[in-house]
Amino acid sequence: MQWEVVIGLEIHAQLATKSKIFSAASTAYGAEPNTQACAVDLGLPGVLPVLNEEAVRMAVKFGLANGCEITRRSVFARKNYFYPDLPKGYQISQFELPIVGKGALEIELDDGSTKTIGITRAHLEEDAGKSLHEDFHGATGIDLNRAGTPLLEIVSEPEMNSAKEAVAYMKKIHALVQYLEICDGNMQEGSFRCDANVSIRPRGQEALGTRTELKNINSFRFVERAINIEVERQIDVIEGGGRVVQETRLYDADRDETRSMRSKEEAFDYRYFPDPDLLPVAIDEEYIEAVRATLPELPGAKRARFIDAFGLSPEDATAITSSRDLASFYEATVAASGGEGKLSANWVMVELLGALNKANREIADSPVSAEMLGGMIQRIKDNTISGKIAKKVFQAMWAGEGDADTVIEKQGLKQVTDSGAIEKLIDDVLANNQAQVEQYRGGNEKVFGFFVGQVMKASQGKANPGQVNQMLKQKLQG
Repeated sequence: MQWEVVIGLEIHAQLATKSKIFSAASTAYGAEPNTQACAVDLGLPGVLPVLNEEAVRMAVKFGLANGCEITRRSVFARKNYFYPDLPKGYQISQFELPIVGKGALEIELDDGSTKTIGITRAHLEEDAGKSLHEDFHGATGIDLNRAGTPLLEIVSEPEMNSAKEAVAYMKKIHALVQYLEICDGNMQEGSFRCDANVSIRPRGQEALGTRTELKNINSFRFVERAINIEVERQIDVIEGGGRVVQETRLYDADRDETRSMRSKEEAFDYRYFPDPDLLPVAIDEEYIEAVRATLPELPGAKRARFIDAFGLSPEDATAITSSRDLASFYEATVAASGGEGKLSANWVMVELLGALNKANREIADSPVSAEMLGGMIQRIKDNTISGKIAKKVFQAMWAGEGDADTVIEKQGLKQVTDSGAIEKLIDDVLANNQAQVEQYRGGNEKVFGFFVGQVMKASQGKANPGQVNQMLKQKLQG
């Protein structure tokens, strides 16, 4: 029997506010445990939550960027459950009336086609604390610094049919929240993570199968791997005569397996009810339009502009606009290079990103700035250096030896373009390799590359390759 996979994602994006969603406590990452949890976060008697308006603005901004419905009157609810890292015994979230309603997101697939994935809702909620299991010798430590941190939970429709589609959707949301500057997208710090709802059904059946929820996956690679493993497990269960149980499961990256955590709760298990301490959030058209006016150029529009303005291929434009920082760096490089769109794309995507990956650095920490890289590309363009010499210049700039002009001058890397000097080099090479000259003139054109190599070696790589090729052909044919 052929099985169809059905996937829906619940993405948790930590909003980039300076304070928490219902208190003035800091959201800064990396503080000592339990130093950034105030009385409101702990739910101590007599305290009252106060909504952070910046979190509301960020949620509306996300909704507008995806053409989602913006709820004019949304309500906060208490989601009741008991867990050590939830000191109040409930989480303030949104249930029946979320701030952002239905919308859609278009994703690009590996074969170049596109698919539209529905967004069910995006609601505001507070994060819980964190349970720490390392270094406690059989006990569990609780860090409540994260309690009360604002989250935007983005819930998709169950419309993805493979792990690759789920990753493409997650990456698109990841890029979008960074473009909007509402989330830093740092998956290592837990700022961007997702739960995956996975089920299978016989191909052609309309009714959905029983789903399991994979919790708190914080890398694209793990999302793909966890979904594929869970799909295999469900198929094995059903084909073995069993049935899939609705439950929450954990993906263990070390063992490369999913394992049961607890039975999956339904909405009624949480006993949702409107939070009596928080008024409904009322939003009018004036507020919505004010937020709309702050929307930046979004990834799709930027991709189309890069293709049109800089002549990039759709694939290169997609890769460059996948990150706002990368797109900004590229555009600044093009400006500094005098408008060399394609050459700038090659250097950014190959040499720069290769060096950054090798050094495990982010583009914001690159030792070679966009202005430095663009300046070097100008020297390729005006024939001061060749592409091969440029790699030496790039390495020197990466090592902190200055900009391109400084490196070229200091190391004497300026390309030889004087035709007289190049002609002398060619004459010497031909005079010293008469046997190869006869081979070439006898019809063995493969030996031409030998002559080019010898001339470039004699010039220490500084001769202009174009001139060398042209002048060599003239000499050999003459």
